[in-house]
Amino acid sequence: MPTLRWTTVNKPAPDAQAFVMASRLEVRSLSDVPRFFLRSLVAWKQVTGAPGAFGASLIADPLKRTFWTLSAWEDKDALYTYARTEPHKSIMTGLRSTMKQSVFTFWQVPASDLPIDWSDAKRRLAEQETRA
Repeated sequence: MPTLRWTTVNKPAPDAQAFVMASRLEVRSLSDVPRFFLRSLVAWKQVTGAPGAFGASLIADPLKRTFWTLSAWEDKDALYTYARTEPHKSIMTGLRSTMKQSVFTFWQVPASDLPIDWSDAKRRLAEQETRA
């Protein structure tokens, strides 16, 4: 699986809290994978300059049509501002018709716990999916 390893964008203060988001995104068909992957790289580049971003990672499993994202932010507002800002806003709107299933989960951790372990993020996503 291609993985963009955790990239630290901004170093948080040692006593800061981080607002973490993990997602599992599944596209409808294999033909949707290249488009989704290329658009996700554009959104990834946006994260690296986003105000309030602490870091992010991405895992792509193209044969299963599934992508996972993991990011940490100074607060919920920073994450939501990023999500509403171009190009992310148009990317997500444009890809909506290709999506089969999406699962999101959010939690807070001490910034000193960054980067988040992927096994923890995937466990939380699985728990979120069973609640839905």
